[in-house]
Amino acid sequence: MSDSAPGPAPDDLQCSAKGCRADAVWALRWNNPKIHTPDRRKIWLACGEHRESLSAFLDRRSFLRDVVPVADRDVPPTET
Repeated sequence: MSDSAPGPAPDDLQCSAKGCRADAVWALRWNNPKIHTPDRRKIWLACGEHRESLSAFLDRRSFLRDVVPVADRDVPPTET
């Protein structure tokens, strides 16, 4: 086992919803424009059941930037 592994393995990633211990399927990338630079991204993880409710919570605050599969959570967003 290497010490250079960046964080937990995908099998260890759990949904960020309160009380949920399901495996994460989605990465909700967000930032708070009042305190984060435009390129900064924080990540909440979501299972299939909680993707919509967590996304809606962030979107109501204009924090949600994008939603990607959990395996792509560290891939930079593409410019459109």
